[in-house]
Amino acid sequence: MIGRREAARVLWRGAGDAVRARPRAVARAAGWSAVEAVPTAVFGRAVGEAVDAFRTGRTSGAAAWLGVLAVSALVGAAGSRRLYPALAAIVEPFRDELVRRVATGALHRSLRGRPDTGAVARLTHQVEIVRDTLGGLLVVARGFAFAAGAALLGLASMAPEVAALVLPPLVLGLALFGAVFGRAAARQRELVVGEEEIAERTAALAAGLRDAVGCGGEELLREELGAAVEAQAAAGRAVARLAAVRAVALAVGGWLPLLLVLAAAPWLMRRGATAGTVIGALTYVLHGLQPALRTLVHGMGGSGLRLAVTLGRILETGAPDAPAPPEPAAPVPGAPAVELRGVTFAYGAGARPVIENLDLVVPHGDHLAVVGPSGIGKSTLAALIAGLAAPGAGEVLVDGRPAGDPGRRVLVPQEAYVFGGTLLDNLVYYAPDAGPEEAGRAVDALGLAPLVRDLGGYGAQLEPGALTEAQRQCVALCRAYLAPQRLVILDEAAYRLDPAAEARVEEAFARRPGTLVVIAHRISSAMRARRVLVLDGTRAHLGRHADLPAVCPLYRDLTGRWEDGSQPPGVLGDPDGLDPVLRADLAVDAGEVVADGADRQDEVLGDLRRGRAP
Repeated sequence: MIGRREAARVLWRGAGDAVRARPRAVARAAGWSAVEAVPTAVFGRAVGEAVDAFRTGRTSGAAAWLGVLAVSALVGAAGSRRLYPALAAIVEPFRDELVRRVATGALHRSLRGRPDTGAVARLTHQVEIVRDTLGGLLVVARGFAFAAGAALLGLASMAPEVAALVLPPLVLGLALFGAVFGRAAARQRELVVGEEEIAERTAALAAGLRDAVGCGGEELLREELGAAVEAQAAAGRAVARLAAVRAVALAVGGWLPLLLVLAAAPWLMRRGATAGTVIGALTYVLHGLQPALRTLVHGMGGSGLRLAVTLGRILETGAPDAPAPPEPAAPVPGAPAVELRGVTFAYGAGARPVIENLDLVVPHGDHLAVVGPSGIGKSTLAALIAGLAAPGAGEVLVDGRPAGDPGRRVLVPQEAYVFGGTLLDNLVYYAPDAGPEEAGRAVDALGLAPLVRDLGGYGAQLEPGALTEAQRQCVALCRAYLAPQRLVILDEAAYRLDPAAEARVEEAFARRPGTLVVIAHRISSAMRARRVLVLDGTRAHLGRHADLPAVCPLYRDLTGRWEDGSQPPGVLGDPDGLDPVLRADLAVDAGEVVADGADRQDEVLGDLRRGRAP
């Protein structure tokens, strides 16, 4: 952050956008702020009139003006009471937007291989700082605007000459404060960044102190750390100097008007002003303008600086604005449902490829199961087909178009997601036009009627944390079944279900129009598929369940263990204890992937080609 313009840009982009996005809440806050400012508008006039009435012996008139002042105080209290809910309607949604921005930014960087270790601090600490300081800043800013406006309005109605005397120094004080605010924000940011740098340098020095002494590097380290400490001290001194300038701005805008009114009192008296008029004018300055300006300067100098610095940090680390999504391209006529051409993928530039030079064709209506040992690349293959990972070499096509368009496929991962809302809302999320009748047909096809009954029906409100993992998986599976996308990828999506329930779910998806790819948790998933893809780390085999044992020793071993009842748990990959999320820092992929297709098509060996030079 550099200077006044950058500080103003941050506040305009962040806090300003939060205010402009909620015009109704702003209108309510402005209305109740005007009501709250009624005592300030009446105060000086009532005091001045009461003084004149007492001075001339009109006691009843003085009591009436004091009564007006008391009633205005009650009106102001009522406005203040109704003001804060309106302010909360601005601040709380902005907090939610910041949480989404921080989470999106962290995911954006993590997906590009740069894990964001500071996201938790921004979520738990910096977002709350922005929330609190924005609330305080709104209270301060609107308080100054309405209090100063009410005081100037009262002055103008009682003594226009005094208003002309008071307004110029007030504007000058505000201009002086605005001129130093940007510099103060920049120095405050330097102070925050300097603290972080010193902490990092100190931790590194403590960890490597023995090596530094052994290499004779004490003097160099002393100079580097000393320079950082001196820079931090300089930033602290700069902040202190700018605080002194704020005090000057307060003196110019708050105390100079008072001196001007006192100095002009004889002139005003000669022009016909009464003692009450002068006292009322001083009351407006002392109890209206000066407190409002003091609150603004101290509030903006404290909370405003914290808001500019912290909000600037959150905006810096947020994800870039996403471009407008392009219009979806039509499928390429005659293209298969899925095609991989010479695909290679590795977790890092120096890592051994998990998938290497893989060619695969999955025709429309196919039912493909992917099997292999844990970590062999099955979930990676599912992520590539879904477009969640980009190949290092080759290309992945869905309907002849680059993978990644969510309108062409639906993926059900190992860890299913359920959001707060009704059961029906969760089921029809991908098909919003579907109703209870369509959902009921999907539930019947998947054998999930007991689940719907146990959860309380389609209108039942779901608490995601109260559901078991199996229940969440069933909800996600039914959601995918109702989706309009023709390609379904089940990444061990039924591993929490018993074998009978898993079989029922996979058979229902196989009968569903479209193409099915299943990452197998049990070898029985491969036995139900039309075709099976076996990944064994050295080569890939594609074929029917009945044909593969003759050409693939690994598959023969897996099916033999299953058929004699000796298959150990997790032979295809035990999801328990594995991270189901594709991450760049994993040495191998974290799960299994199975694909299912149509059962009535003839198997043709040779759709898969691996090991050729690209």
